[in-house]
Amino acid sequence: MKETLIGIGSLLVLLTVFFGFNAYIYSEKQRDDGLFADPRNGLYFISGNPVQLIDGVAQVPAAPDSASMITTQYFGNEARGDFDGDGDQDIAFLITQDGGGSGIFFFLAGAINEGGTYRGTNAMLIGDRIAPQNTQIGNFTDTSRQYVVVNYADRAPGEPMAQVPSVGKSLYAKYSAETNDFGELVQDFEGESR
Repeated sequence: MKETLIGIGSLLVLLTVFFGFNAYIYSEKQRDDGLFADPRNGLYFISGNPVQLIDGVAQVPAAPDSASMITTQYFGNEARGDFDGDGDQDIAFLITQDGGGSGIFFFLAGAINEGGTYRGTNAMLIGDRIAPQNTQIGNFTDTSRQYVVVNYADRAPGEPMAQVPSVGKSLYAKYSAETNDFGELVQDFEGESR
């Protein structure tokens, strides 16, 4: 009898922990204050339109009553740095958007750290059907803020979109808290912003 009660008590504890953990995960994915714990479950803005990623994916109809879907996905190539200058680690990464046509558009997005949770940024278009290589962090010499460098391959001017990307390019981007987005950063040879 005593062993049965211990077994039932252990089962109840396990069930309580299991359902409590599930409730925590669900609440983190469903926060209504715009903050999230994981960049794959964040709210971002592409061309001014909100996109809510859940487990790294969002799908919406391309038009009302359309069977064609616009699919937005977390691509990765994460880089961590202090983009807003507040002393904590923010995350920059790439997301893709496929509207069902031939293009796959790549964007730079960010998850800005706000006390251990993140707020999504407006996404910055990098290009259509590019070949991302890596994402790195650069340091400004006059401030603690950092910037993002996205290295990728693209096509030469005049080459058709069917051509395999073969021209190396780098995009330098600086985060703006005022507009909550990354903007292109013009660089001189020394890496200082202009």
